[in-house]
Amino acid sequence: MASKSSSLMLVFFVLLQMLLSTIQSKPTTRTFKIFQSLQGCHKGHTVEGLCELKQYFKKLGYLNYDHASNNAYKHGNDNEFDDHLESAIKAYQVNYKLNATGNLDADTVKQMMKSRCGIADVMNSNNSRSIYGIGASRYEFFLGNPKWPLSKTHLTYNFRSSVEVPLAENVRSVCVRAFQRWANVSRFTFEEVAEYYVADIEIGFHSGEHGDGNPFDGPQGTLAHASPPTDGKLHYDADEDWSTNPGPDEVDLESVTVHEIGHLLGLQHSLVPEAVMYAYFDSGMIKRKLHMDDVHGIRALYGLL
Repeated sequence: MASKSSSLMLVFFVLLQMLLSTIQSKPTTRTFKIFQSLQGCHKGHTVEGLCELKQYFKKLGYLNYDHASNNAYKHGNDNEFDDHLESAIKAYQVNYKLNATGNLDADTVKQMMKSRCGIADVMNSNNSRSIYGIGASRYEFFLGNPKWPLSKTHLTYNFRSSVEVPLAENVRSVCVRAFQRWANVSRFTFEEVAEYYVADIEIGFHSGEHGDGNPFDGPQGTLAHASPPTDGKLHYDADEDWSTNPGPDEVDLESVTVHEIGHLLGLQHSLVPEAVMYAYFDSGMIKRKLHMDDVHGIRALYGLL
């Protein structure tokens, strides 16, 4: 009898774990499936799911109906493939070196389904990006070029998470190495302080809605996000499969951390795929060393070139 009860309990816990896993992964999985189902759509189509595609491009800064005419504004949440959506897709395709058709082709959907940083690509209302550079450099700054005051070169940080994760103990050493990479090419120094101090930078793991208006979406999709100076917030999605030595389906914590610190210091996404500040991350990829594009960007922002 005891053996039968134990078996039933084991089955119960296995089923519960499967259910929790399904619930956890649902948001991103559902969105990706919608993107796949929309492949081949183009202007003039009315298809279920296009409203979620519009929300995706709105989140990344490519689509904004708020400044459109009253007639166009009402299309912000419908399923019509209109001129605004076509323009948004074209801008996205140009940025990521895809064929700029404005159609939702296979290559575009494939790019959209990669994991990435949650910070928007476009920060202004006319679908353009403020691109700077020296030679092949294609670094960018946030709108208005926010940065830390020139007198503020020593930045403190601490850790405040709302969710426990297996790598919580490793994140300290990861952050030390990641901060040092930026310290080596700038005037900044970084120091961890106790949790009860008001630090310049607050780092933490969170899940779903976590109070900053930018909810995480479960495994894959958005990996992390960070605020520009001087807000100082770096948030990781706790539902990702983080690792310090990633396998093919895992996310390298240090690579993402180096990227997000770039945002904390004032760099936007780069158009150079090899740069740390490139928006997308392939699973299992390790990209911890700063590219010259990243170095030129941080030095240009703080007048070190």
